Amino acid sequence: MDYRLLGRTGVRVSPLCLGTQNFGAPTSEKEAGAMINVALDNGINLIDTANSYNAGEAESIIGRALASSGRRHETLIASKGYFPTGPGPNDRGNSRLHLMRAFEDSLRRLKTDYIDLYQIHRPSPEIPIEETLQVLTDLVRQGKIRYIGTSTMPAWQQMEAHMVSEMKGLAHFVTEQPPYNLLDRRIENEVIPFCVKYKKALITWSPLAMGVLIGRYKDANNYPEDSRAKLVGHVYADRVTSRGIEVGDRFVALANEFGIPPAQLAVLWAKDQMGVTAPLIGPKSVAQLKEFIPVLEMTLDEEIKKACDELVPPGSAVADFHNTAAWMKMKV
Repeated sequence: MDYRLLGRTGVRVSPLCLGTQNFGAPTSEKEAGAMINVALDNGINLIDTANSYNAGEAESIIGRALASSGRRHETLIASKGYFPTGPGPNDRGNSRLHLMRAFEDSLRRLKTDYIDLYQIHRPSPEIPIEETLQVLTDLVRQGKIRYIGTSTMPAWQQMEAHMVSEMKGLAHFVTEQPPYNLLDRRIENEVIPFCVKYKKALITWSPLAMGVLIGRYKDANNYPEDSRAKLVGHVYADRVTSRGIEVGDRFVALANEFGIPPAQLAVLWAKDQMGVTAPLIGPKSVAQLKEFIPVLEMTLDEEIKKACDELVPPGSAVADFHNTAAWMKMKV
């Protein structure tokens, strides 16, 4: 397998990252533990989670699974903090007060004394980036965090953070985790060029576009009963558009034409784009996880890449996967 450097660090990670948002609901703890072992057995060494996934249960499941298997040393754990952990005004955001509490809670749930990669789940523009970087640097110097990163942050704020780190001698963010799939390619305009120039790893989320790229949705106003768009609505439902479904159907036909399962091709497309370190895969079961394993060794054909560019031109979008980012003003 072609392990890739995690940005400007010396750490090598698998070209796919196991996402765990399904751990605890709908994926059972037993199935989730089996998935972690299958991932590790096949060389996937990066597992991503967050304190907001099922109210911390995803982290707890990972912690118990790794403690039981004794495979913590094989695993690079990436977690995140930012979203509300309680009703209080200080139970959210990227302040020193909140991040210290959130981080220690994550550490306890994960049953570990350090987290390999700790990311701020969204930017807090009202909080000086120096405060956020300072608390994360303190945790790095205490040996509780190995590396730090961001998620769904605009390029200009990433640049600001980079310069503050340089000027103040603080830890640098070494990763960015933005949404990226064939339906929403807007990070190609500024985020990817920034990350390439400053050697920041890209761990991208939602490569299947919530299943739109595998033909899961047939109607932008009528969703499958077990889909997030149906069960949660709002943010997830807003990402399902008529234009996106049309492109998704054409993508499925393209995948079939080339003899590649659509789910594999969607992930492969994201994996082999410029600057991408590892797309997140979020299977619900061991069976689904095994469908993605072959992508670790696959390479995107140039002919297929050009065909995908014709479906959605570089830098453009037909669905809005930045709809949890207040800074993204362009609507789709």
